Amino acid sequence: MKHFTKAMVGLDLSKMDDILLEKVAHLSEVLGIEKLYFIHVAKDLSLPEELKREYPDLAAPTDESIKAEIQTMVKAHGFSPRTEIEIVVEEGKPMDTVLRWAKIKDVDVLIMGRKEELEGSGSLAKNMAHRAPCSVLFFTEKSPVRTPKKLLVPMDFSDHSVMTLEFAERLGKDIGAEVLGMHVYSIPLGYYKTGKSHSEFDVIMKDLAKKDYNKFLKKHELPEYACLFLLKEEGNEGRFIIKVARENDADMILMGSRGRTASAAVLLGSIAEKLVNVNNEVPMLIFKKKGETMSFLDALMRI
Repeated sequence: MKHFTKAMVGLDLSKMDDILLEKVAHLSEVLGIEKLYFIHVAKDLSLPEELKREYPDLAAPTDESIKAEIQTMVKAHGFSPRTEIEIVVEEGKPMDTVLRWAKIKDVDVLIMGRKEELEGSGSLAKNMAHRAPCSVLFFTEKSPVRTPKKLLVPMDFSDHSVMTLEFAERLGKDIGAEVLGMHVYSIPLGYYKTGKSHSEFDVIMKDLAKKDYNKFLKKHELPEYACLFLLKEEGNEGRFIIKVARENDADMILMGSRGRTASAAVLLGSIAEKLVNVNNEVPMLIFKKKGETMSFLDALMRI
C-alpha cells in the first residue's frame, strides 16, 4: 500500500531475527514496501582492553562483519528482487540511534519483533511505540507466517478513531482482510440509585454505545463495519483486547495514537500503552499519521 513504501526493521542478532525476517519477507510485497532498511545498533563495537590482552587473536565484530552476517540472513529468506534493501549498522544508544535513522531515511513504518519465550526484555520495542515518528508494526514470536485475514480495531469514536478506521479500511482492502471494530463501555458507579439492576443497565449502556457508533459513522461518512460492544472487565485493558482478538480469530490489532496534533500524536492513549506493554501474542500495528510527530520528536532529541 502507498502508505508503507519504506520500512525499517530492527534486528538484535538474536534467534528472533530469523522469525522476524520470515514474516517481513512474506508481508513486504503484500504491504507494497519498496525499500527495506535493516538496522542493528551495537552499544559498543570495541573489545575491552583486558579481553584483548588475554585473547590477542580475538577480533572485535566490525560494522562490516555484522553487515555481512545480516546480508546472509536476508538472502536466506528470499526477499523479492523488486524490494530495494539497505543494511545499517551503528554504534550508540539503540533507541536514539534507531529514531535518528528512521527520521534520516524518512521511513513510513518501523517493524519490530516481540518475544514471548526467547530471551530479551522487549523494552526497546515497547518504548519505540511511544517515540517513533511513524507507525510501528510488531510481529510476535509465535504468530503464524500469513497475511492477516481479520483486523481488530479498538475505538472510542473520537477524532483519532476516524483516522485509524480510515487507515484500517485501506489496509483491509489492500490485503483482503476483514475489519472488525471493538468498543468497550462501562456501567456508571451509581447505576443502582436508578432502581435498575446491573444487567438492565448493561443493556442500556450497550444500546447507547451502538447509537454513538452509528452517529460516528454517519458524521464521518464511514462505511458500516461489524463492531463488538463489550462491557469493560476488571483488570488490564490491554490483556482484555488480546483476549477478544483471540476469541474472534483476529490476527492483527490496529490501534491509533492519541490525537492529530504534533504533541499528542507522539504519545499513546492509556489503553494503547497498556496493550503495547503486555502484548507478545497478537501482531499489532500502532498507527501514526506520518509527519505529525516530527516537530515534537525534534524537541525531544534536543533535551
